Amino acid sequence: MLLGLASQDKRLTKVRPNGMEDVPQYRVDIDWEKAGALGVPIASIHNAISSAFGSAYVNNFIQAGRVKRVFLQADTPYRMLPKDIERLYVRNSAGKMVPFSAFASSRWSSGAARLERFNGFSSINIQGEAAPGKSSGEAMAVMEELVRKLPQGIGFEWQGLSYQEKMSSSQAPLLYAFSILVIFLCVAALYESWPIPIANMLMLPLGLFGAAAATWIRGMHNDVYFQIGFLTTLGLTTKNAILIIQFARERMARGEGLMEATLGAARVRLRPVIMTSLAFFFGVLPLAISSGAGAGAMNAIGTAVTGGMLSATFIDLFYIPLIFVVISRLFKVEKGRAEGQQP
Repeated sequence: MLLGLASQDKRLTKVRPNGMEDVPQYRVDIDWEKAGALGVPIASIHNAISSAFGSAYVNNFIQAGRVKRVFLQADTPYRMLPKDIERLYVRNSAGKMVPFSAFASSRWSSGAARLERFNGFSSINIQGEAAPGKSSGEAMAVMEELVRKLPQGIGFEWQGLSYQEKMSSSQAPLLYAFSILVIFLCVAALYESWPIPIANMLMLPLGLFGAAAATWIRGMHNDVYFQIGFLTTLGLTTKNAILIIQFARERMARGEGLMEATLGAARVRLRPVIMTSLAFFFGVLPLAISSGAGAGAMNAIGTAVTGGMLSATFIDLFYIPLIFVVISRLFKVEKGRAEGQQP
């Protein structure tokens, strides 16, 4: 039923079971009540079948100085046909031999060639892909929607790449928050100040905007490779702000005013900022335009990083001085109030 629903959904493609086709099977049905009445143990029934038609290890013996193993098995002419199972006898608790036909019957059926289990439950492994223009996350959501249409008592679990994608998507907000926290703490340690790093943090949306816009323009999706590029852009976006703000603070320490120091730092660091940003941009550009094996992952990472670097370079240059001046003035006002309250 699930495969039928998936084949009719245009958001999915190539949905198929990852298993073997059903094959003819010879099924042995054992009447456990009759076996118990005849005093035949369950273990004896299993051992008789497995030893006669399979094999059972007995012991070792030495021949010509070599140790050889002894296996118990029915002779070939007596295990060739399904009806040969009726010739078996099983010893009961009283020591008497009971014919197999006294408590068991056999029939032909059809079933899987191998037992498929997942966490101990009978299962079937299904593989598939998202339709062109759809992401893997959308395809997974569609499969979950179709499973909910099945009768009660049927569940599902993700495994392999789908499981990893599901886990990574749930951890993405925590990773972004932790990355921003680490960046803030590192910049705060650099400036030895808590308010000033806020100017660096306010640059992050501009860099992330470029990464998201470049990915959207190229028609890519929010996959795990895009998220790697997204996290990389977080760190690269603050680089330009650090280059300018650090010089502005040094000029202010030499006695220059806030506006004069900020504009002077922006002019002096304009060329280094553009040089380092373009060097990194052209270094990552081959990833964005690569082709061949593994090009999908490289394109996703390269597109996110190159788009973020462009926006972080040519948009942040105008906003870094502005935000630094605003934050510095707010900081001085608060500082002045705090000093005025002291005796």
